[in-house]
Amino acid sequence: MKCSQLLIILFFTLFFFKGNAQEFKLGKVSVEELQEKNHPKDSSAVAAILFEKGVVDFEYSQNDGFVMITEVTTRIKIYKKEGYDWANKAVRYYIGSNAKETVFISDAITYNLINGKIEKTKLKSDGEFDEKVNKYWGRKKITMPNVKVGSVVEFKYRMRSSRFSELTEWSFQSSIPVNFSEFKTFIPEYFVYNPNLKGFISPKITTEKHNKIISYSYRPEAEPGESTTSSSSQEKLEFSETRTAYLAENLPAMKEEAYVNNIANYSTSISHELSVVRFPNQPYKTLSTDWASVTKTIYDYDDFGPELNKTGYFEEDLKLVIAGLNTPEEKITAILNYVKTTVKWNDYYGYSCNDGVKKAYKDKTGNVAEINLMLTAMLRHIGLTANPVLVSTRSNGIALFPNRTAFNYVIAAVEMANGLVLLDASDRFSTPNVLPLRALNWVGRLIRKDGTSIEVDLMPKASSNDVVVMNYEIDANGKVSGDLKRQRTDYNAMIFREKVVDLKEDIYLEKLENENNKIEINEYSRTSEKDLKAPIVEMFSYSGSNFSEIIAGSIYINPMLFFAVEQNPFKQENREYPIDYGFPFIDRYSIAIKIPAGYKVETIPTPLLLNMQDNLGSFKFMINASGNLIQLVIAHQINTPIITPEYYPMLKEFYQKMIEKQNEKIVLIKV
Repeated sequence: MKCSQLLIILFFTLFFFKGNAQEFKLGKVSVEELQEKNHPKDSSAVAAILFEKGVVDFEYSQNDGFVMITEVTTRIKIYKKEGYDWANKAVRYYIGSNAKETVFISDAITYNLINGKIEKTKLKSDGEFDEKVNKYWGRKKITMPNVKVGSVVEFKYRMRSSRFSELTEWSFQSSIPVNFSEFKTFIPEYFVYNPNLKGFISPKITTEKHNKIISYSYRPEAEPGESTTSSSSQEKLEFSETRTAYLAENLPAMKEEAYVNNIANYSTSISHELSVVRFPNQPYKTLSTDWASVTKTIYDYDDFGPELNKTGYFEEDLKLVIAGLNTPEEKITAILNYVKTTVKWNDYYGYSCNDGVKKAYKDKTGNVAEINLMLTAMLRHIGLTANPVLVSTRSNGIALFPNRTAFNYVIAAVEMANGLVLLDASDRFSTPNVLPLRALNWVGRLIRKDGTSIEVDLMPKASSNDVVVMNYEIDANGKVSGDLKRQRTDYNAMIFREKVVDLKEDIYLEKLENENNKIEINEYSRTSEKDLKAPIVEMFSYSGSNFSEIIAGSIYINPMLFFAVEQNPFKQENREYPIDYGFPFIDRYSIAIKIPAGYKVETIPTPLLLNMQDNLGSFKFMINASGNLIQLVIAHQINTPIITPEYYPMLKEFYQKMIEKQNEKIVLIKV
C-alpha cells in the first residue's frame, strides 16, 4: 500500500459524536472541581484540561490594516505530582523581520481548597519569563504559583500578529484527557483559508455568515492644478465575515505506544493555511490551493530556487573533488562527503536559506536548506538530474495537505536509471539512501526546476541488518564465557555510530556490561567506524555468572543470554495508530554452546517458524544438539517500515509467541 493511500485511510477514518455547548469562564472555579481526586473517565490521568477555548479574530485599524488576534483561555486540574508540569505554559511567537508578533498573558491564577474554602494565588512577575529561542522565534513562559495535588490552574494569553499565512493550529487532544475544547474563527471575506482536519475524532462544526462594517477616514488626492485640502471624510466599508466553531468534548488522552512515529500525527487537530487573498479592486492572490501552487510558491522564494543557481563559489573546488572519478555513483558519494565535511550543520531546520549558500560555504556552517541546496547545486553542476525534496520531520508531523508550512526540512535527490538516490549532507553519518531518522516521515515532495512536483516515498526499502555470531561454553557452576562478533549495516550502523561517536570506550563498555546482566567484557575492538558504507563490527570476549540457575544439580540456561527480549512491546488491547519501525530490518543470531563435561542435554526448546500474513515479517528459531555442542540459528525479520493498525492483533500475538520462545530454557543434567 502506498504511503499516500495509507495516509488517507488514517486521517479520514473518523467517527462523529454530539457536543453540547456550555458556558465556561475564567474565575468560576467550583468546589467540586477542586474536590475531584481522579479524572472520572481516566483514573491514571496525572492532570486534565477541564476546558480550553480559542478564538481567532481580525481587527482593523487605518494605520496597520488587518491584525490577527488569537485569544486562548485554559483551565487545568492537577491530580498527581507527575502532573505539575501542566501548571506551566509556553507560547511561541515570531520575532523575525517584517511581520512581528506580541504575546500578553493574563488572568493566571492557581486555585486550592483550604479548609473547605477556595484560596486563590495570582501569578507574579517572577513567574513569567520571556526568552529568545533563535533569530526568528521568541517564547513567553509562565510557571504557576502554589501548585499542589488537587490544584486547578487557569490562564489566558492574547497574541497580536500581522502574519496571516496560517492560523494557530488547534489541538483538541493532548497527552492528558480534555473535557471540553472549542475553537472559533472569525474570517473576513478578504481571506480564504483551507481548513485541514486530522485525527480519529471529528468535532462538531457550525458555520454562519455575519455582516461587518469598517469605518475609516478618506482624503481624496488633489487633481492637477487644484489646491490641496486638509478636509477628509468618514467612509464605511461593509463586508461579510465567516464565523466557524469547532467543538469537541470528553476527549481521551493520547497515550504513547511502542513504535509510534509522532503521536501528534494522530491526535485530533485543525489547521488553517491561507490560500487566497482578495481585497476590493485588486487581483486575487492565490497562495496554496494544491501541491502545484504550493511547490511553485516555495521554489520562487528568493531564499530557495535562486540559491540553486549560484555555482561560482564552489566550481574550482568541485573539480578537485570529482577528479579521477568515473561513475555517477562515485561522484555522488564524493560530493556528499565533501559537503558533509566542509559545511557543518548549525542544528537549524527549514527549507529556506538563512544567510545563503555562499555565506554558508565561506563560514563552513549553515542550516539544513543551505547545506542540501548547496549539495543539489553541485550535483546539477556536474550534469546529474538533481532536485530538492521538501520534507516534514518526524517531530513536525506528516505533510498531509497542500500547505507551505507543512514542511520544515529539505534534502536532495538524484534521478538515476534504477530510481531516486536520496541524500542529506546535514548528518555526518548519512550515506546515499540512508537518511537521518528525523527525515524518515512517510513522504516528501520533489520540486523540479519548472516548479512541478512529485510525491517521494521517504521510507527505506532495503533491510538494515544486525548479525550476531556468538560462541560460549558453560562450566559446571553455570558460568558462561565466550566471544562475540556483531555486525550492523545501514540504519542499524548509523544509529550505533551516533550512539558511540562522542562516548569514551571505557564508559561505553561499562554501560554495555551493566545493560547486559553484568557481563565482564575483555579484548574489545571495533572496525569500520569511519567507513560509512561498510558495516560496523564489534568484537569482544565476555564472561558472566548471571545467566543460569542450578536446581537439584541441573543447569537451566537461556541460550540467547542477554539478547532475549523479555517483554512484549505491544501491550494495548487495541491500537489506532500505525506501527512505525522506521526501516525494515533483520536481526540474526548464530549461537554455538559447549556444555560442561559430565553433563548432557535433557531438554531443549523446540524449533519454531512464524510468518506474518502478507509477508510483513517472520521469526525463525532453529536448534540442534549433538554431543556436547548445541547450535542455534535465530532470525527476526520485519519487511516493511510501517504496518497499518488493522494488523495489530496479529502482530501482538506474533511478538508474544516470539518472546516466549526466546525465553525457553535449556536444561542440562549430570550424566
